Amino acid sequence: MAIRKLTILHSNDMHGDFLAEAKDNKDVGGVSLLSGYINEVRKEEDDVIYAIAGDMFRGSIIDSEYKGFSTIELMNFLNPDVVTLGNHEVDYGLAHLLFLEKCAKFPIVNANMYIKTNHVRLFKPHKIITLNGLNILFVGIITEEVLASTKSEEIIGTFVDVWDAAKQVGTIIDNYKTTKIDLTVLLTHIGFEEDIQLANLLDPNWGVDIIIGGHSHTLLTKPKVVNNVPIVQVGVGTDQIGRFDITIDTDEHKMIDYTWKVVPINSDTAPVDPILEDIIASYKKETDRKYSRILTTFERELTHPSRCEETELGNLFADLMQVDSSFDVMLMGTGSIRKKKLGPIVQYQDLKECIPFVGQIHMLSVTGEQFRTMCHNYLRNSVETKGSSEFYAVSKGVKLVYDYSTDTLETCSINEREVEKADIIKIALQDFHYNNFTEFFGVPFDEVIKNAKPRVVVTNDFSIYEELLVNSNKMDSHVEGRIIIKK
Repeated sequence: MAIRKLTILHSNDMHGDFLAEAKDNKDVGGVSLLSGYINEVRKEEDDVIYAIAGDMFRGSIIDSEYKGFSTIELMNFLNPDVVTLGNHEVDYGLAHLLFLEKCAKFPIVNANMYIKTNHVRLFKPHKIITLNGLNILFVGIITEEVLASTKSEEIIGTFVDVWDAAKQVGTIIDNYKTTKIDLTVLLTHIGFEEDIQLANLLDPNWGVDIIIGGHSHTLLTKPKVVNNVPIVQVGVGTDQIGRFDITIDTDEHKMIDYTWKVVPINSDTAPVDPILEDIIASYKKETDRKYSRILTTFERELTHPSRCEETELGNLFADLMQVDSSFDVMLMGTGSIRKKKLGPIVQYQDLKECIPFVGQIHMLSVTGEQFRTMCHNYLRNSVETKGSSEFYAVSKGVKLVYDYSTDTLETCSINEREVEKADIIKIALQDFHYNNFTEFFGVPFDEVIKNAKPRVVVTNDFSIYEELLVNSNKMDSHVEGRIIIKK
């Protein structure tokens, strides 16, 4: 038996988390410390791979200001061996993504994003990394949300479910059986629950050894083993990195043992990479000069700890959009709030990082029955998908009580009046949710527009938030029981 050791380091959903933060008397996270740790491991171990499971982009003012180009430059210095696409990689448009790919000095793999007319893939579906005779196959799989994010890109499609994704995995592996593959890794961005489904669908004869995932921001303490395949994911940002130490039998071309752990990235565990520190400092200097002006102060720090429950920031932004509006209810996509906390001092760059997705607000008229179905659908899905589906903060006056055990929307009221089937309710939605209305709410869009013609009521939602915050002081927001989910 010929034994080889391999170390795989991995990140996911970094979301422009480039800067270290001071916590408990030490610096935590940031790409310069992350790079320092990766470089140390590369010096200590003979065979090391660093992989990223999607969503490098979005979340910081540095990323937004340079439309991802800064992120690609920083990732080039991190020097990953392989990266797969996340849904936020297409936020600046598909053409811009293809330009950024040309700037990347690392391979980007994706097996199931293609051109509809001829089914030609947009990216190479796999990467075989060879290390001193070891052959490691990586296959990239993307979430169906890419399709939701690229509705305007009519020529682009994706295989939208895990069953089709599993078929793609099998096709790729079958085509490379002639190469002696020692380890096969799926680098996915489909969410933890979908990774479990995917693992259950894998044919053991394909020999998939590991799934390294992203998208759902799941921070695991140990691998979830499904169908003999360990599934791992390391939360969000750069405060931690995943580490596999793997033993491979190169005669049999298979993994015979492994350990996995989450390594915290801080000034105790990692040295600073001075090159990346200087690059980050230069970007920060420019963005600080442009965006470090105070908009307002809150009464206290407001929080957004979860995207699948009522939060202080969710209520704040839903209420701000409804000020002097022509609609009854603002449904604010909680996933569009990208910071866990904001205030008490709010600078312009803080707001840009918290609400990075600038767009229109659309008004629709729905019947009371349709509104109840919409609310019931998104609340049920939030429980069943453990928060990986779309969730909505609601503006003041709305109260929703959902009992998951009975699958019943017990209360659906506006201004203390229960919504009746025949009511007509004017709702407001952001671009992303308007463009994917049927998928997210379970109500046919064609039926809704029969009630009244949709209307754009805000052309730039960020400007509304900026204007209202500039003209306010000591604003506050609380969790009020607008949304109650009984489990």
